[in-house]
Amino acid sequence: MNAILKRWFCIAGLIVASVPPVAATAACPPLLEHTFTGLQDGQPLPLCQYAGKVILVVNTASYCGFTSQYDGLEKLYARLKDKGLVVLGFPSNDFGEQEPGNNKEIADFCRLTYGVEFPMVGKTVVKGKLANPFYLRLAEITGSRPKWNFHKYLINRDATQVVAYTSLTKPDDPDLLKKIDEFLR
Repeated sequence: MNAILKRWFCIAGLIVASVPPVAATAACPPLLEHTFTGLQDGQPLPLCQYAGKVILVVNTASYCGFTSQYDGLEKLYARLKDKGLVVLGFPSNDFGEQEPGNNKEIADFCRLTYGVEFPMVGKTVVKGKLANPFYLRLAEITGSRPKWNFHKYLINRDATQVVAYTSLTKPDDPDLLKKIDEFLR
């Protein structure tokens, strides 16, 4: 077990993990020290820009039975972004090859079909040993690895707690909304 992981426990199928608090002088929590390419504009997307926000991380796919969750994710983002919630999409072709397009095709699909405005990174790997380092860290902290598209990780404002939710958890799930509200306080 990694030394940074202080404790984890399972609550009603959710994996809740705590990591040591970040020193107040640190501008960016270590968990967020990753930079990706933005899906919509191809520009660097440093996760440190979301320090102090509640972040809902979701691995996405355009041709999945859960793809309609884009609609709920966008509504959630639009409703709570001014309170400090960021929905962050990670398109991946890891499960059932359900994200075969390139970044432009994915961005166009998300914008035209679901009106997605929440930030998304360029297509990436989220499972196995080749997963991007951010996803490897989220899985390590929570003990929960994505088993399919639309797996979710909710990160609190100071990035000291991460809660994992399966693909079956919809964006309007009462337990998810309750935890988001708790983290936004």
